[in-house]
Amino acid sequence: MEENSLQDKKSLRVLTKANPNWGELAKDCVSFANAQGGSLIFGIEDKDNLPPEGQKIPENLPARLQKQIQGRTINVSVIPQVKIAANGGEYLELLVQRNITAIASTSNGRYYMRVNDDCKPILPDELARLLADKGAYLWEVQTHLKVNSKAYDLEKLSQFLSGIHASNRVSDFVKDKSPEELIEHYLFKSGQYLTNLGILWIGKREHRARLLYAPSVQFIKYDEQEQKVNKLVWDDYSKNPQELIQSVLEEVPDWKESIEIADGIFRKNISNYDESVIRELMANALVHRPYTTKGDIFINLFPDRLEIHNPGLFPLGVTSRNILHKSVQRNPHLSKVFYDLKLMEKEGSGYDRIYELLLSSGKPLPEPVEEYDRVKVTVRKRIVNKHVIQFIEKVNHEYQLRSKELISLGLIAQNTSLTAIEFGNILGLEEKEAIRTWLGRLLDLKLLKSKGRTKGTTYYVEPSVLKKHEFKGQTSLKNIPSHRLDALIVEDLTRYGKSAISQIHQRIGKEIPLRRIRYQMNQLVESGCVSKKGEKRGTKYFIDK
Repeated sequence: MEENSLQDKKSLRVLTKANPNWGELAKDCVSFANAQGGSLIFGIEDKDNLPPEGQKIPENLPARLQKQIQGRTINVSVIPQVKIAANGGEYLELLVQRNITAIASTSNGRYYMRVNDDCKPILPDELARLLADKGAYLWEVQTHLKVNSKAYDLEKLSQFLSGIHASNRVSDFVKDKSPEELIEHYLFKSGQYLTNLGILWIGKREHRARLLYAPSVQFIKYDEQEQKVNKLVWDDYSKNPQELIQSVLEEVPDWKESIEIADGIFRKNISNYDESVIRELMANALVHRPYTTKGDIFINLFPDRLEIHNPGLFPLGVTSRNILHKSVQRNPHLSKVFYDLKLMEKEGSGYDRIYELLLSSGKPLPEPVEEYDRVKVTVRKRIVNKHVIQFIEKVNHEYQLRSKELISLGLIAQNTSLTAIEFGNILGLEEKEAIRTWLGRLLDLKLLKSKGRTKGTTYYVEPSVLKKHEFKGQTSLKNIPSHRLDALIVEDLTRYGKSAISQIHQRIGKEIPLRRIRYQMNQLVESGCVSKKGEKRGTKYFIDK
């Protein structure tokens, strides 16, 4: 039982002490209600998975907790439940329901939202955005167009049913349902009418065209001068999301372009843009866009990059930094359909799959950016290091690495080495434990080595593994031994004289972390090999002859 975006553990003493901090608990409940909902677990300590044996919850505590929360919050619904763990100890679970229609707040007018495992305040300029997202959450199941539940497109329904029955992600219990029951199960209808989701997926063209706003897609190709040279448009509302993705993949000839690289005595083709990456990015655009916001999905192809523009901003709580880990489902029922039909890797952002595919192809990571009224994701055409491709392929074939391990190994191999801080910044990791999770078995399998401690830890590929798999990475000073770095600094100061550390860093190699140069410089000063004069930014280093 671990803390995450949907669950928070607290000691039972939080409730049973003389003066409980009800205000803090109210904040926690508000943050859950404004996010995905969740639960507060009282009676299990942070590092434990079970309550103490024999622990009993006072009989009046659940009702008292519910009353205190209801009196200190607005638009928050909570349900307290006493539960018995496997060891016989009791704990109290407070279920906080997600509010999909209104913004929750404390009774004194404060707003909060659960982001990862933290309670974050909502700023005034974010309230309108959160309220807009609330409307988007309701869009899927609305029936305001009053389209009869029998007025579906037979061909699209047949395609959907075939996909569900062929999917290994759908249980036999669901597959055994009748067509009408499946339509209801996936919330394609409510009562006698098709929902917006039903019209989007199995509805007829004339009904889909009336949706606010049915998706349309534009592909535009630009030349070196950024002049348009080709344009394809899918905007007649005849296609559902699955058909839109398939049309983009089949009708754009540029996806077939690739470059050839040497692979031993053979040649290997690497796509400029992997179709699986395009599929995942398109699925993300269709699943996570707000269907209450007008705007086309733009696929802009430049000579050196691909940009996908999606109308609407990130859901509140999601940023370009945490997109790999944080997923807020704006359209959860549509996301479920995509997942069950195997149109996306998992219910979530799918960015881990995109990272894995790009790194395995020696490409830079995607660049998601939130602009004024849209989210833009850029994928670069260039290959950072073609040797990484063969290296990752050989290592994965031998060790069958997990997704996170592949991403971590690809990143470190591309960069020669990474410190814990650099690694965490690239992947948006804030906790040391999260870094361990991403590295997985790489250290135990002796694929990676580390040196240093805590945040100064540096990870690099085990040299014997590089040699075994004939990895020819770029020559770099990042892993230069300390005694050689000392000699390099002394030689630089002997040649150029009194210098600031930034000047030394520029001359001997910017790939060496500045923090490491500072550390080695301090060692040289303490040993008397180097002298310094001045303070802070004005410090100059020199060899005292």
